[in-house]
Amino acid sequence: MKPARLIMTLFTAVALSMPLASAASAAPEASGHHHTLRAAAPKGFYIGSAVAGGGHHENQPYPDPFTSDRPYRKVLAAEFSSVSAENQMKWEYIHPERNRYNFGTADAIVRFAQQNRQVVRGHTLLWHSQNPEWLEKGQFTKDELRAILREHITTVVGRYAGKIQQWDVANEIFTDAGALRTADNIWIRELGPGIIADAFRWAHRADPRAKLFFNDYNVEGVNAKSDAYHALIKDLRAAGVPVHGFSAQGHLSLDYGFPDDLERNLKRFAALGLQTALTEVDVRMTLPASGVPTEAQLRQQADYYQRMLTACLNVSTCRSFTIWGFVDKYSWVPVFFQGQGAATVMWDDFSRKPAYHVLRSTLAERR
Repeated sequence: MKPARLIMTLFTAVALSMPLASAASAAPEASGHHHTLRAAAPKGFYIGSAVAGGGHHENQPYPDPFTSDRPYRKVLAAEFSSVSAENQMKWEYIHPERNRYNFGTADAIVRFAQQNRQVVRGHTLLWHSQNPEWLEKGQFTKDELRAILREHITTVVGRYAGKIQQWDVANEIFTDAGALRTADNIWIRELGPGIIADAFRWAHRADPRAKLFFNDYNVEGVNAKSDAYHALIKDLRAAGVPVHGFSAQGHLSLDYGFPDDLERNLKRFAALGLQTALTEVDVRMTLPASGVPTEAQLRQQADYYQRMLTACLNVSTCRSFTIWGFVDKYSWVPVFFQGQGAATVMWDDFSRKPAYHVLRSTLAERR
């Protein structure tokens, strides 16, 4: 039995604490603008999704989702007030050769957002991963590398000036132990940690209106990694560096416990005068042999989604909550985590999981 059909059988039992009458009268499947996440959200609160395409999608047995799947685009427009480029603004995709940029799909995402009254999160400018071969294997002097990064940030951010609300300027720069990635991050390794401040300065000059963020995974709770960000951002802001935000990605797994101190952690960054956000939320699980999540797994997944959203809503500076794709068939999870999946809020046919319904009801309660 396909998961999309199984969920219709399970839903009344799974939809958390909803009484049967409420579950039976839940909103219709994603086909219009009335009973959607963006319609339920409080004023000024952005509910977003990554826009599937580029990257690993090019190696999967389907056409590029964003450019080819019309039903996908319809749901993306109806459900979300914010969009993030999943891969299309990363270095390997947008700057494939030293003297050539590939802006086509990124431009299309920005146009799509404008047409559908959505804001855009830019992702990402300084990262150790998904860099093009010409960059990682090039024999550049320090001055040349610095010029390459400055030119890239100035060109990309400048192209979308006034059109992108938030930028993930520096992405995943610390290890879980709280040390800078000096080995695998070409920028920090070759140019030193001061290049981080420079990246924020260059981005701010290219678009003074955009809010500039640090972004990382495993920083949902208070730990060595989030402590390192807290100390760095405090120092950078004291030095006048234009750092505006800190975001936790929110890639969680049912194989691990929920970070109960998420709200407390976001609040300590808010106390520094920062905007906060959850930017890449999904909840993966190890699937049974059938490939179909159990009722207990769906219930726990919905609980994790709800607790992440509630933590964000409880922090006054957390005004952006983005899920990393909304439909399982385009999720990154099965590609990178063998035997795991079902991480998003919709089945392959866009029917809604309990996690979707609990997100919508939680948003509606805060309107």
